[in-house]
Amino acid sequence: MYNILKSAHSGWRYIVLILLVIAVVNALSGWFGKKTYTEGNRKLNVFTLISAHIQFLIGLVLFFLSPLTKLPMSDAIGRYFKAEHTSMMLIAIILITVGNAKSKKVTDAIAKHRTIAIFFGLALVLIIVAILLMVKAVPGKTFFGIS
Repeated sequence: MYNILKSAHSGWRYIVLILLVIAVVNALSGWFGKKTYTEGNRKLNVFTLISAHIQFLIGLVLFFLSPLTKLPMSDAIGRYFKAEHTSMMLIAIILITVGNAKSKKVTDAIAKHRTIAIFFGLALVLIIVAILLMVKAVPGKTFFGIS
């Protein structure tokens, strides 16, 4: 069970990253290009939100099953998975959720795009930093490698 969830979590990250990059680029082009906010924009943002939440739920289950979270905090790998990775991903999920919710409340199309670009963009940066820290903390891990 643990290995299946670990592989799912490793593979699903690509879906989250791809959707997040597309959503941020789309929002930036809508914001700076002064484009209307379409139903397609809304659906992309919702799919991005859903994929990120699925990834978070898989990660949450892994947090309780993984032997890596049982390592002491004095160990770099234990500290990374217990504190750093978990807190950064929680903040990223919060940013995505808040950004999506705030964009729903705004009526102006450009403001919707700006809200998504800022919140989803910050979440994307945080996720990339978390992955880079993992590559640094865990020997043998690569940014694009499936573990």
